[in-house]
Amino acid sequence: MAIKTDAVGKSWPSTTYQVGREKIKEYATVMGIGNPVHHDVDAAREAGFRDVVAPPMFAVVYAMPSLGPAMFDPEVGIDFARLVHGAQTFEWSEPACSGDEITTTATCISIEEKLGNGFYVFDTTSVNGDGAEVVRGTWTNIVRGA
Repeated sequence: MAIKTDAVGKSWPSTTYQVGREKIKEYATVMGIGNPVHHDVDAAREAGFRDVVAPPMFAVVYAMPSLGPAMFDPEVGIDFARLVHGAQTFEWSEPACSGDEITTTATCISIEEKLGNGFYVFDTTSVNGDGAEVVRGTWTNIVRGA
């Protein structure tokens, strides 16, 4: 299995997502999250948030779109027929609230072969309109060997 490593260190154009109250409420409802800070403006503000606050894993909604161009880049060379999800981790900072415009940038941090499989690791950094980091994600994709 020949693995390309040319894209290590490469970043792709950022994506931007406007966080909305209804999207937060829909996400929380679908996920069965009943905490009122995700549904009610007054409850969120009483708890010290600027507005309705997104549940932590809502990060996937605004961060994942930045990975598309990275993963489909020919310089990365992912064989999608053999791709499986490896792992993802997040480090949260400033909470994402309704009204925030979140900008996310994806960077390839490593591509390597282990036991005949390709490991493609990407970092995403998401910041709000004030430039405060909201979340940093690490996304590991595995391409199974032949």
